Amino acid sequence: MIKIFIGYDVNETIAYHVCVNSLIRHSSSLLSLTPLALNNLSNYTESHTDGSNSFIYSRFLVPKLMNYTGWALYIDGDVIVLEDIVKLWNLRDKSKAVLCVHHNYETKQNKKYLGFKNENYPRKNWSSVVLWNCSHPKNRILTLNYVASASGSTHHRFKWLKDELIGELPLKWNWLPDEFGENHKASLLHYTLGVPCFSGSSNTPMASKWHEERVLTEYFKK
Repeated sequence: MIKIFIGYDVNETIAYHVCVNSLIRHSSSLLSLTPLALNNLSNYTESHTDGSNSFIYSRFLVPKLMNYTGWALYIDGDVIVLEDIVKLWNLRDKSKAVLCVHHNYETKQNKKYLGFKNENYPRKNWSSVVLWNCSHPKNRILTLNYVASASGSTHHRFKWLKDELIGELPLKWNWLPDEFGENHKASLLHYTLGVPCFSGSSNTPMASKWHEERVLTEYFKK
């Protein structure tokens, strides 16, 4: 069984459900799916004041939520997968503390959906799809207090890890169509500036893929 934690934003709940449908529809394995909804995290209080989405730091609780054992996958809720997530799961490497796509780009916009700020910073979007080696001793630093108090740059750049412990995933497993354009060989589409349900993102590249998955979320017949 593959354990998957999904970022849950109350401003775009439909995105979570579309994401889940794409995971289930393509998977050849049983999945354990957990939304990281802040109101469900009774022992964690989000206190960051940097203007980011309120849910954005909960992903760093995954090792703690797994009791620092085994592996888990984290993905943002504004993604859809286009092929079997088992293929991504099989890229685990026990010599690494995490694995992620190593993006290197500058964003097109300083604002994203609903006016949330969108800044450039090193390792931007690395933490939006992460294979977590929850058993790795270096990840034990990720306690409730640490996640709540450490800065965004510490979290999103994986500053508690040496570079050699940050494994690299193929770019196709975190493709950003609204930043990079169309890629019909991508395995995971991440609408990082806003899912196509928002009016400002309705015509983003590859929006049709998301809309198709939304229809299938509501009704699917082989």
